[in-house]
Amino acid sequence: MGNLLLRSAFLRDLEAAHAKEALMAKAGAAAAVWAADLAVDAGLPILILAGPGNNGGDAFVAARHLRERSFDVHLVFVGDPDGQSQDAASARVEFVAAGGVCKTEIPELLRWGLVVDGLFGIGLSRAPEGVYADWIRYVNGLAERDGCPILALDCPSGLNADTGRAYGPTIVASHTLTFLAAKPGLYTADGPDHCGCVRIDYLQLDGALGDCPGGCLNSREAFAEHLLPRRRNTHKGSFGSVGVVGGAHSMVGAALLAGRAALRLGAGRVYLGLVDPDAPSFDPGCPELMLRKPEGVLEAGLTALGCGPGLGNSLIANELLEKALTVDLPLVLDADALNLIAFEPALKKAVAERTSSTVLTPHPLEAARLLDCDLADVQADRIGTATELAWRFDSHVALKGCGTVIASPKGQWWINPTGNPGLASAGTGDTLTGFVLALLAQGWTPEAALLGGVYLHGAAADTLVTSGIGPVGLTASELVDTGRRLLNRWIHGG
Repeated sequence: MGNLLLRSAFLRDLEAAHAKEALMAKAGAAAAVWAADLAVDAGLPILILAGPGNNGGDAFVAARHLRERSFDVHLVFVGDPDGQSQDAASARVEFVAAGGVCKTEIPELLRWGLVVDGLFGIGLSRAPEGVYADWIRYVNGLAERDGCPILALDCPSGLNADTGRAYGPTIVASHTLTFLAAKPGLYTADGPDHCGCVRIDYLQLDGALGDCPGGCLNSREAFAEHLLPRRRNTHKGSFGSVGVVGGAHSMVGAALLAGRAALRLGAGRVYLGLVDPDAPSFDPGCPELMLRKPEGVLEAGLTALGCGPGLGNSLIANELLEKALTVDLPLVLDADALNLIAFEPALKKAVAERTSSTVLTPHPLEAARLLDCDLADVQADRIGTATELAWRFDSHVALKGCGTVIASPKGQWWINPTGNPGLASAGTGDTLTGFVLALLAQGWTPEAALLGGVYLHGAAADTLVTSGIGPVGLTASELVDTGRRLLNRWIHGG
């Protein structure tokens, strides 16, 4: 249940269907429990921002419980009492009846022990304005100035819970308590920069979520069935042969990165077809790689093929891509291959009509080119973009970026939680291509290879940062050996 991601429209229907189950009372009580733990100093007052909707109702309930725990609570509210829902109005009346006071301005205190954001939650679809925008800026300033923790209820105010887009002034929470299920916007685009530590409270409706239409948070469980120890009675042919076509003049390193990653993630053999006519005949840094002319790689009896890392946009590159699209093998398309496809309708058609599985790994600008739209459109709805690409090209897709979105041709989608800003450097996409190719070559399904490759790629970056390498200055080549260690550890139960 912890991996389920639900959009706002379905959650509102779910809330309506269970309206008699005191969901607001449960949410507010749960918020008060975590708020009490988060307050940096029990002697300092707690500031609670209550909005005009049901998120504000949750805040009123939390404020009442915190007062009962003897916290000094200051609640501010400027909404229209007559415009509140029945549940939110009841929560406000009960707060006042218990001795609480609704203030209309934030008191001028020097320090706060905690701020609880109960302004908008999932109910906002535009930038906060007026006093609400001022309040958001004020509490964000507190966090920067004093290190004051901020607990957001359901979703930081100003953030789109479905897309992760921050419309304007947006709460930068240190902690987010989200209700009923996790929301996709907490994990992609601007979400991770605004949510802090996320905790889910199902409000005792776990049993009602089993068949809900939504996405999932990627995890090791999604590909665990493929994490199997190798049998002793094997040989290099047991683990497949990977081919990588790319490496035009001045971009040979991209293909080398992909090839090295595929080899060290377990592919039995790796062939590189380098486009640059002056490319080296072997890789001194990894002499196990077999370097050939691109045409020779396409005829090498492969198990999985990658095309694009450093491919360039020459006539030769275009011809090689056309040939790659006809090969009856799992095919990973990245980088320049995607750019060539974006500007050639015949190549788009060829991708969509392939009978073997295809994997696309675009960054947002490449995705915009493929869909002939603006970069802003892609980032405004990353899930919609990934699922549209998967449908249009009948492919498995990883839309890279903060909270990489993975989509299948059947309409399924996942958001990947691993990774950090250290991945924002040249060549990391090439190593991802190599990771996915290696898993495909070893018999993983396209879905599992993409889920596993993306998760492992991000986890390797996270492990490096934890050990003091990065995020500043983390390089693509450093991901490979760390990824290998993690994969072996996971296979053997670590």
